[in-house]
Amino acid sequence: MPVDRRGLRRRLFELAAGQGGYFTAAQAKTLGYSHQAQAHHVGAGNWWRIDRGLFRLVEWAPGAHDELARWTLWSRGRAVVSRESAMSVHGIGEFESRHIHLTVPPGFTMRNDAVELHYAELPANDVSERSGYWVTTPLRTIIDIAANAPDEDQLARAIDDARRAGLVTNRRLRSRAEALDPRAALYIERAIQQAETP
Repeated sequence: MPVDRRGLRRRLFELAAGQGGYFTAAQAKTLGYSHQAQAHHVGAGNWWRIDRGLFRLVEWAPGAHDELARWTLWSRGRAVVSRESAMSVHGIGEFESRHIHLTVPPGFTMRNDAVELHYAELPANDVSERSGYWVTTPLRTIIDIAANAPDEDQLARAIDDARRAGLVTNRRLRSRAEALDPRAALYIERAIQQAETP
């Protein structure tokens, strides 16, 4: 029976569209692309080989945070974008990092030089779904950043940005930080007071 190449390509595009243009070799195989066909598409310039077992459609027009979908696929769906990387997604603060920050479950053993891993079980109300990846909520992101004794000026700006954007309230931030991490609550309180000082 002949292969419906057009239908196969459409299904691959639909899959990749929800993952920032990325897809795994296993996903492609499930759709009907043999390993030989996968090698052909890389060789023909239709797919970019991003990493072992990870591809991206060549014609994909990248979005602002599409690369984060790559790390979700790399982690086999177990990683959540967090900390400085989540700040960037939410457009708050001025924290920078040369790594992609991911929170993964305890016992996660994969490693990559491009990522900095943090270990925690995140409750569902601390994460939100984006196109192809999960990210910690602004509230959880600020608390996680505060737990690492950040620069208080930067933390105050991040809280102010999030508050002005309607992403958090001081009351909710204080309450959730006290429940999660007393050290983070202390830094958050200082940052709030600093932001409120004329």
